[in-house]
Amino acid sequence: MTPRQAGYYFPAEFARHSATWLSWPHKEASWPGKIESIYPYYAQFVMELAKGEEVCINVADEAMKAFALGHLQAAGVDLEMVRFFLHPTNDAWCRDHGPAFLVNPAAAQKKVIVDWNYNAWGNKYPPYDLDDDIPTHIGRALGLPVYYPGIIMEGGSVEFNGKGTVLTSTCCLLNPNRNPALGRDEIEGYLRDYYGVEQVLWVKEGIVGDDTDGHIDDTVRFVDEDTVVTVVEENKGDENYELLQENLEDLSRMRLLNGKQLNIVELPMPDAVVYEDQRLPASYANFYIANESVIVPTYRCDKDEKALRILQDCFPARRVVGIDSTEIIWGLGSFHCLSQQEPFV
Repeated sequence: MTPRQAGYYFPAEFARHSATWLSWPHKEASWPGKIESIYPYYAQFVMELAKGEEVCINVADEAMKAFALGHLQAAGVDLEMVRFFLHPTNDAWCRDHGPAFLVNPAAAQKKVIVDWNYNAWGNKYPPYDLDDDIPTHIGRALGLPVYYPGIIMEGGSVEFNGKGTVLTSTCCLLNPNRNPALGRDEIEGYLRDYYGVEQVLWVKEGIVGDDTDGHIDDTVRFVDEDTVVTVVEENKGDENYELLQENLEDLSRMRLLNGKQLNIVELPMPDAVVYEDQRLPASYANFYIANESVIVPTYRCDKDEKALRILQDCFPARRVVGIDSTEIIWGLGSFHCLSQQEPFV
């Protein structure tokens, strides 16, 4: 029986969490030459999370735990809200290697885990065997059943409204470096069966510099069951301009299961962030919706405040908090990529 057949579904991120899961950053090659610079901002992220929910952090061993604790204490994190798990990882991107938590409030077992296969975005960054095992380790630690679909899938490639709809991108999910034997219909079948959704909506494009081949969490995000924010590039000469206009056109044609047209809120792209001649995938869409706040990456540019104001309007019941992600984005991801929510049920 699949999770969908058993009545389980993946809740929206804006639904209440019991915890946020992280994997402590330690892979120097993901932030070549500057991994030490990310820890104050990462610890600030944990501090904000801990104001409204438990934070569960995967670490390799007691030495890494002690190192992490030093940074968290320096940032003033409420350590009563932090739990460490000795689950070794290859890298820090818990959105993609972490578990997918599904819920069924009517079932005796109200929460389960789906453990998708993981290949580091098309075998770009081996080894990834430790990351691939993380959902099963967490399932064991929490005493939760684990489902195994047997195909590659990453949490950053899918976005949910909690009412039966998932948004994703053809540039990522149909990329032959993931599941070359599967076509669009087969992929949609897996999304329905193992995320408990009824409807799959597709945009085409990701942003320039995104090594995930176009994850949706850098472009389009649900802020409630009927409304998305989507990033747009205001500079017609920028290489993201046409890509994001195409996504905007796709979104404007979409209808939800209830027949409603999507409410679309446009979010600016930041000024290009370039480091060592590389365009980085800086996007305000890579925010994380926590229980009490929405944590938004900022990039030391004059569009930061505009983006924060737009998102505050989208989340009137939460504090919108900007945290500087200029150092973190050198790893080619930000706060949403680093985190995975565990829903409350």
